[in-house]
Amino acid sequence: MCLVPTITTSPTGPTGPTSPTSPTGPTGHLNIVWFKRDLRVADHRPLIEAAQRGPVLPLYIIEPSLINAPDFDSIHWTFIRESLIDLRDSLARLGQPLVIRVGEAVDVLKSLAADHRCAIWAHEETGNWRSYQRDRAWRRWAREAGIERHELPSNGVVRRLANRDDWMSIRQERLAGPVLAPPARLIPVVGIDPGPIPTVAELGLPPDRRIVAIQRGGERVAHKVLDSFLTERGIGYRGGISSPLTAESACSRLSPYLAWGNLSTRQVLTALGERMVAAPPRWAGSLRAFESRLHWRCHFIQKLEDEPEVEFRNFVRAYDGLREDEFDEGRFAAWQRGETGYPMIDASMRMLLATGWLNFRMRSMLVAFAAYDLWLHWQRPAHWLAKLFLDYEPGIHYPQFQMQSGTAGHATIRLYNPVKQGQDHDRQGDFVRRWIPALRRVPDSFIHAPWLLPTEQQMDVGCLIGQDYPAPVVDHQQAVTHARARIAAIRRHPALREEVMQVFARHGSRRRTEMVKFPRPDSNQLRLF
Repeated sequence: MCLVPTITTSPTGPTGPTSPTSPTGPTGHLNIVWFKRDLRVADHRPLIEAAQRGPVLPLYIIEPSLINAPDFDSIHWTFIRESLIDLRDSLARLGQPLVIRVGEAVDVLKSLAADHRCAIWAHEETGNWRSYQRDRAWRRWAREAGIERHELPSNGVVRRLANRDDWMSIRQERLAGPVLAPPARLIPVVGIDPGPIPTVAELGLPPDRRIVAIQRGGERVAHKVLDSFLTERGIGYRGGISSPLTAESACSRLSPYLAWGNLSTRQVLTALGERMVAAPPRWAGSLRAFESRLHWRCHFIQKLEDEPEVEFRNFVRAYDGLREDEFDEGRFAAWQRGETGYPMIDASMRMLLATGWLNFRMRSMLVAFAAYDLWLHWQRPAHWLAKLFLDYEPGIHYPQFQMQSGTAGHATIRLYNPVKQGQDHDRQGDFVRRWIPALRRVPDSFIHAPWLLPTEQQMDVGCLIGQDYPAPVVDHQQAVTHARARIAAIRRHPALREEVMQVFARHGSRRRTEMVKFPRPDSNQLRLF
């Protein structure tokens, strides 16, 4: 049985200075509820508000500019489509099925508004640069056309945040409100064809590359995953999320459902709070750790909300030019294919290619290897991993990518040793052997550095380095020395300290001051994991 959070039938949600006043537009409008990354009916305030004001047209727009963007992939559409099928069924049970249209947002909305007197309801969205520009365009059109529009917050991210000092209290107040029940019924719209929900092939997208689609989309599935985490799997969260061997079950696996809005942050926090009260004491550490991750999730998305340009521009401009003009296409291609010659790197990339999921530590290791060992500027690797991550969330993705690449101004630069990571988190090589068949017979003592195995033994186990499995594309120690020197040179500039402090004032967490303590360029805060 799913652990569904306690819900309230209140249609207006939380009140107070951080919550928008309930709009009071006239009844009789065609109330368009525009679904974006909020594919659910529960805890969906735009849907609830619209349902009180007349006929509701629930709308999803398939936007060519977004599905053809460099950060979008067929795996995303597969998940979205599954979510839309589930959402259409839920809405039909309420009285009006989901309407699907293909086209750019302003064109679709303009077409609907030409035939109906409309009000448009939506959640605020913190998406990529293209969605940001689209939102500016449709707001401008709506304003000029005299169309009512209502954009309501959906999580702990605060639009037009005046001061980062205020963010935490606003987030806490907003997410402490009750989870909202779906409307009891929707007044249907007569004479509008719902339209088909196209497949990947029908949209002209390449086939879904995954060998195993390990997570399916939809609000109903999301609650089952939440339930299994909070009642069964979550006990191992605190100690099990670092190793790829245990993380598949120990991690919450809720990230795609939060990213595409099958669940709201408030729903997860509400369910978590109830579980923390009822759970045995041995669960306490894992549940607190998960609660902290939910906080950091909102924290990072807030960075992109406050500065959308960080999708393509360094947080700290002093790092401009650090890697941009030295991009090595061959190294990038080897990293993309999982053929760098470092087993832990390659197994992680191959798992990601095959499943669309990888635990956070291995993601961080992939980014750090691209940034420091391969010396690749972060934007193209960021687009590549965005396409591979089923749970791609722009507001987490780009700030995290810059943090791991060393361009965000953090005191600690995280340099991961891929051999050490393998020894720490895959001691017997089970993960590596699972994803790199060529290494299956390599002895445990050489599994994370197979190039050190003598040639005669390589022949005995059927894995010649450079033939059956690649030799390392770079020497890790030399790469680390190079990275340290290049970063240290920039950190010597007197103006860097002031710029880093400005970035912290705008984006830094107020829970700790990791960006305030500025390290010496040669200090151990250039940390090697």
